[in-house]
Order: sequence, then structure tokens, then C-alpha cells
Amino acid sequence: MEARAVARFVRIAPRKARAVVNLIRGKKVDEALKILAFTPRGAAEVVAKVVESAAANAENNHNLNRDALVVAEAFVDQGPTMKRVHQRAQGRIALIRKRTSHITVVLREKEG
Repeated sequence: MEARAVARFVRIAPRKARAVVNLIRGKKVDEALKILAFTPRGAAEVVAKVVESAAANAENNHNLNRDALVVAEAFVDQGPTMKRVHQRAQGRIALIRKRTSHITVVLREKEG
């Protein structure tokens, strides 16, 4: 049995969010939340919310034991990119890409 949570259209670049998600993959839920609490990255707060949401889904929807939950899968996909322009010299413009992410966390009960 597994429980999942997805945060979509998060306004953080996927490359930056992946660095945080890689820290918690394979860890127990409580250990992952402690790691995220002390990670000085902007994405750590958002990823912690997704992990807590997945843990709540596991407890309330699937009747799983929170102490036995492990982060089985955690990945970040790229969402749509908002495009903005920045005025440059001689009438030119530079494109500013504001990237978004879809953050997915899947929790499973560890056997044994």
C-alpha cells in the first residue's frame, strides 16, 4: 500500500527543488522532516509540506502506521514556464523564464 501527495505549479525552479528532494529519498518520514527542517534551501519548506501531506494521506485514507512509512519515491517534474521580458539596450529585450515545478512524494510502509 502506498500514499502519495503532489504539489503542482510551485514557483521554484525544478533544478533547485531536485537538490532538496534527493536528500530525503529512502529515509523514514520523521527523519526526512528533520533533515528538511535544517536544510537552508527555499524548496525545503515546500517539500516538507508535501511529505507531511503524504503522511497524513497514509494515516487517514489508507490506515497506515506513520512510524513505518518510508519515502519510497520523490521526484520533481518541470511545470509550465512563465515568460517575462527585461528591457535591454538599443530597443532589444531579454527573456526572463520563471520556472515552476510539480513535486511528488510517494510513501510506502516498510516491511519488517
